[in-house]
Amino acid sequence: MPRLPRQYSESGFYHVMLRGNGKQIIFEDDADRHFFLKLLKDKATADNVAVIAWCLMSNHVHLLIDDPKMSLSHVIHAISTAYARHFNDKTGHVGVVFQGRFASVPITDDNQLLQALRYIHDNPAKAGVAAVDEYPWSSYGEYRGRPVIADTEMVLGMLGGACGFLRFCGDKRFGSYCFRSTKRVPDEDALTVVRCTLGNIEPAELKKMPKEQRNRALQSLRAAGITVKQMERLTGIGHNAISRATKGVGWGRVPSDPLEEGRA
Repeated sequence: MPRLPRQYSESGFYHVMLRGNGKQIIFEDDADRHFFLKLLKDKATADNVAVIAWCLMSNHVHLLIDDPKMSLSHVIHAISTAYARHFNDKTGHVGVVFQGRFASVPITDDNQLLQALRYIHDNPAKAGVAAVDEYPWSSYGEYRGRPVIADTEMVLGMLGGACGFLRFCGDKRFGSYCFRSTKRVPDEDALTVVRCTLGNIEPAELKKMPKEQRNRALQSLRAAGITVKQMERLTGIGHNAISRATKGVGWGRVPSDPLEEGRA
């Protein structure tokens, strides 16, 4: 099957993710992380690409990139190729290090830009690895102090400086933003999207709802990109019941005011 063409951003900003092949670990120690960050800084600078935010996790990397000259593919290919060579030479690993081509989501407005930045910095906390302000392998610290890799000037200007940045990061009124390069919501973001879609209703409460109201809620989740399997896991409702309730509902086709009764 031919690959779909990459979506290009009119703003020039992208949320990018590189994942280890088969979700394998791509950083074995801090020396690997330092090597990757040096590549990131050098290759981005060479192609006039600005790194707005970054976060290194054990098996994947999130980047927020400003690419005014459409150099993104060249930069990421150069980074991933050089890092894969380093990783294989060091570990004796044979084969592909990164999973397929990198994934990217175009940023369309300032709100999405800021949500993506917060999402990237929040990755370690969501994964239960460390608190956002204690994790050393993200650009969060650069926004609080001296930037080394990240170009922090634009975002700090939008938020009113470092104090505004900290207030923004501490604001718990999250939107439904998650990294989605396809229609399907990634498993690690499914609960966030479900809660944002349902409002004040926890997913486990759907089982107690009247059937018609429950089905409307399930349809709204399916329209938001939540799969039947994800709904089954998060709500405790059976696969067959979910399939019947959401039959014919596709991504982006949200029933009108699906949770009106639940919010009354």
